Amino acid sequence: MRGTVLHAPFDIRFEERPDPRIEQATDAVIRTVATCVCGSDLWNYRGINPVTEPRPIGHEYVGIVEEVGAEVASLRAGQFVVGGFAYSDNTCANCRYGVQSACMHGGFMGTCQAELIRIPLADGTLVALPEQPDAGLVPSLLTLSDVMGTGWYAAVAAEVRAGSTVAVVGDGAVGLCGVLAAKELGAERIIAMSRHDARQKLALDFGATDIVTERGDEGVARIKELTDGVGADSVLECVGTAESMTQARQSTRVGGTVGFVGVPHGIQIGGDELFRTHVGLRGGPAPVRRFLPDLIGRVLDGHIEPGKVFDLTLPLDRVAEGYAAMDERRAIKALLLP
Repeated sequence: MRGTVLHAPFDIRFEERPDPRIEQATDAVIRTVATCVCGSDLWNYRGINPVTEPRPIGHEYVGIVEEVGAEVASLRAGQFVVGGFAYSDNTCANCRYGVQSACMHGGFMGTCQAELIRIPLADGTLVALPEQPDAGLVPSLLTLSDVMGTGWYAAVAAEVRAGSTVAVVGDGAVGLCGVLAAKELGAERIIAMSRHDARQKLALDFGATDIVTERGDEGVARIKELTDGVGADSVLECVGTAESMTQARQSTRVGGTVGFVGVPHGIQIGGDELFRTHVGLRGGPAPVRRFLPDLIGRVLDGHIEPGKVFDLTLPLDRVAEGYAAMDERRAIKALLLP
């Protein structure tokens, strides 16, 4: 089969790789229906995370089950499945507590921009749909593998509730999905921070009530102005830089909560600041598996359409173009079709 390999910063190649096979009795192999490039992939693509040798890449996927191991009980060949970017048994103490991304026996996917994918712990990781979905639903179902599930977790972690005021830091696919999640959870006011026209329009379509273009101290001041000097009840941090985290914390009201899902780079948080402001922090790799059944239902019944975050569609063998477009902010998110 063919798959994507990152050889060095800015060096993405689509090349022959060994076909995945059943290695453990709990594995499944799926044929990819759709995959994509994630904003978090860009940390590696840009070399911010060191790249010391060629490595497969990609962690978002939907597909058709090709083969299952002898101990897989809930899946069969031919089913359309959605799985999270973390694999999990969904039975350990952490999974039962709702944090499948910290499964005691799990790990993280990293070979998904390929024609075939091996899924460990398939029973706990994959959710099968009752029937083959319409092709038009595939992009939205794909977002559930990461960006929509992660945006949803950001909103849950930030304790978004009916009638609340929410600010979203980050206008990438996760931030935009966070806007949609906040709307679904009943937020009354949703402030999206964005400087890009296309992303602003999508944020408004997803439920944002206000757009803030300022950054840093000016951005914080603008959010305070919009909230009568109080700040947002809940803030979703969807970037992962020191600047975005500072903006998120300072935009949160006293006693409010930040849900942070951006992969942290260079973030340092002083205990004194948290002590004085009473701001709560909760986040981490999203336990996507926890939310999959609910989110799949919302997509299948047409209630949400998070697939709108895909504004570039390419054949999988042109994956390098997708990386370049996202790196240069010419695309929000690149959809890849085998």
